[in-house]
Amino acid sequence: MDEDFHQGHFACIKCEKSLTGHRYILREEKPYCIVCYEATFANTCEECKATIGTDSKDLSYKEKHWHEKCFHCSKCDVSLVDQPFASKNEKLFCAECHDQNFAARCDGCGDIFRAGMKKYDYKGQQFHEQCFTCKECNNPIGAQSFIPREDGVVCIPCYEAKFAPRCLKCTEVINKGGVTYKEAPWHRECFTCTNCQSQLAGEKFTSRDEKPYCANCFGELFAKKCCRCTAPITGLGGTKFISFEERHWHSDCFVCYRCNISLVGKGFLTDSEEILCPECGRN
Repeated sequence: MDEDFHQGHFACIKCEKSLTGHRYILREEKPYCIVCYEATFANTCEECKATIGTDSKDLSYKEKHWHEKCFHCSKCDVSLVDQPFASKNEKLFCAECHDQNFAARCDGCGDIFRAGMKKYDYKGQQFHEQCFTCKECNNPIGAQSFIPREDGVVCIPCYEAKFAPRCLKCTEVINKGGVTYKEAPWHRECFTCTNCQSQLAGEKFTSRDEKPYCANCFGELFAKKCCRCTAPITGLGGTKFISFEERHWHSDCFVCYRCNISLVGKGFLTDSEEILCPECGRN
């Protein structure tokens, strides 16, 4: 210790027993005899509860200590020195015993998940990579996208081949932007007016003979024409109209042809092609 002592003065700092010719241990630059050192500083073994003396290896884990001979698996007693191990409920286990007793198990095959294995979680269940498979082709899903179906999952190729809706017009799989019309699926871009082929998704339309038409084409091709303004009476958007002797008017157009007063819900007279209010008719 780079210090000089008389022969009788080099003694244990605790019990003052002479250390000349005896083993001793330095602690914070202070000498202790073996007995005092072990009584003051030695750790207690978690297994046998005996002091871990200076002549024994002190193995530690999470602030706990064991003799080398006491550091073994709580299940099979195999030594854990220089071996992989894990703790559970304050006990030590070798890797094999820990896996068999505590490791999570695959909901597919029932076997355990060992260290380094990929784990796939789905609806509260866990699967090995090779056990999380498509229910149709049985190939592992891996990092691919999939579709839930009944009590399992289906890979995209199998879903598109067997279950995906197909467009009524082009017969291709609808994987985005679909439209349903009369319980049949269509691509948005395929759902068009029968006459002018303009897209109908999000637009007002009607049908004739089970075929869809945009409002303009339907009006031009099939709708009654107003006797006053000659525009089609389509009925789209809740349009109201008046019919009389096979002639038709928009509600807003059903007015006296001379004074323009509305005749909706009122009596009127006819003069050739004109409709007149009673006042104008008498004059």
